[in-house]
Amino acid sequence: MSLLEVDRLSIGLAGEAGTIRLVREVSFAIERGETLGIVGESGSGKSLTALAIMGLLPRGAIASGRVVFDGENLLAAGESRLCALRGDRIAMVFQEPMTSLNPVHRIGDQVAESLRLHRGMARGQAFREAAALLDRVGIPQAASRALAYPHELSGGQRQRAMIAIALACRPALLIADEPTSALDVTVQAQIVRLLRDLADEIGMALLLISHDLGVIGLLADRVQVMYGGRIVEAGATKDVFRHRAHPYTQGLFAAVPTRAARKGRRLVAIPGAVPKPEQLPPGCPFYGRCPKGVERCLSEPPAVAIGERHHAHCFFTDAAP
Repeated sequence: MSLLEVDRLSIGLAGEAGTIRLVREVSFAIERGETLGIVGESGSGKSLTALAIMGLLPRGAIASGRVVFDGENLLAAGESRLCALRGDRIAMVFQEPMTSLNPVHRIGDQVAESLRLHRGMARGQAFREAAALLDRVGIPQAASRALAYPHELSGGQRQRAMIAIALACRPALLIADEPTSALDVTVQAQIVRLLRDLADEIGMALLLISHDLGVIGLLADRVQVMYGGRIVEAGATKDVFRHRAHPYTQGLFAAVPTRAARKGRRLVAIPGAVPKPEQLPPGCPFYGRCPKGVERCLSEPPAVAIGERHHAHCFFTDAAP
């Protein structure tokens, strides 16, 4: 049995004109110790999928389908059960640490909170363990920085503190939502190495959400490409990167800055913008921006096998050269 199985997860938001579908029939699994990457533009449904797994969807959002963690359907679990799991067996590093950390509590107390709640540690013992965790994630002078408030840390240190909070109880699954998006290139590389080393050390599974193909390529064993609330391509990272089959995947790779772009050539961009959920076309959500789009794309595209455990939902699955 997989550690996490997401089966036909759909997320809707009730509106005056009816329910707006934000995530549509998303299915995937994560094995123990595996890293799965989800990549796509903003608005593709990546973060909502993660919040549904955590049981943290915004008010008014309704999830259907199944999210089975270690044999237990989280969508059917009560709030008390979810609170027992969150921070203990499942943890999440949120996208922006400055808005996720409590500004009026010291960093050490925030790291220690999970240890006190889930491990029953006394305050002093938990704080000492928190300082050790801050040291483990690479924060210098960890004992003194544990006494600092969030605004006294740099962006990279705040992100490391968020990772320490998430890893305090050595979870079986860590969800990292854009963990490097607000950091400079050097710090990004450090955080990527840290996540990779900690995942190996603890043996935890990692669900990595990012728009950065480089980060996904370095960390993920498998990758799923999301667009318009749906998974349009999925497979082993090396296979998807080498034989990108869906036009949207090809567009994402074409938009990555290259040496040619740095020499003054125009950067290739996907035309248009991600439409609002209520304006998505039937059938393939990428229809309207796709250079290969034809009328039949308005009907449900098939899941076409590109290779072993690699598939794309498209009528045109020619692999990119």
